[in-house]
Amino acid sequence: MKILITGFDPFGGEAINPALEAVKLLPDTIGGAQIIKAEIPTVFGKSAAIVAEKIDAHQPDVVLNIGQAGGRFAISPERVAINVDDARIPDNEGNQPVDEVIQAQGQPAYFTQLPIKAMVEAMKAAGIPAAVSNTAGTFVCNHIMYQVQYMIDTQYPAIKGGFIHVPFIPQQVVDKAGQPAMSLADIAAGLEAAVSAIVEFSDKDDLKAIGGAIH
Repeated sequence: MKILITGFDPFGGEAINPALEAVKLLPDTIGGAQIIKAEIPTVFGKSAAIVAEKIDAHQPDVVLNIGQAGGRFAISPERVAINVDDARIPDNEGNQPVDEVIQAQGQPAYFTQLPIKAMVEAMKAAGIPAAVSNTAGTFVCNHIMYQVQYMIDTQYPAIKGGFIHVPFIPQQVVDKAGQPAMSLADIAAGLEAAVSAIVEFSDKDDLKAIGGAIH
């Protein structure tokens, strides 16, 4: 089994992106699966093109993209991606699409094929705060999750895809009063536990566990 895991480059003047740095810390094999790591730019369009190249080159069984969602307390596997780019701020190359369809021929939304409930339970069992998220936003994180799902829908039906958001690390909240943070080591440990669950549940249904949200 091969799992392609990507992390975004630093965004908006940040020195590092914990998503990418945590991916770098992952071992080369998890649960017997080969882990292929890649950096992608926080840029609409270009990020998807690079992931497509990596898929063609490595033919993975799973594509897992990692990004940061500052303000979240927990590592958050995403349930769904929607077919819209609506950028509140520009990406790393100054692009700022507003109310634009990602793929004209794509579905309004795509759900992940990954066992997000099992991934959350595995992270919690490892002592890492984790929760299912039901919105990936409308910035580059949702964009890449949707684009990968579109590739799966139209070209790679055997691949499973998904996205995980990670919190700030302590260095990023020094001047952000009241913002939650998680150490890079804990983020990496959580991602490893999540990937272990992906491997374990590769041939069975996800757990039936509470993971919904009121809002």
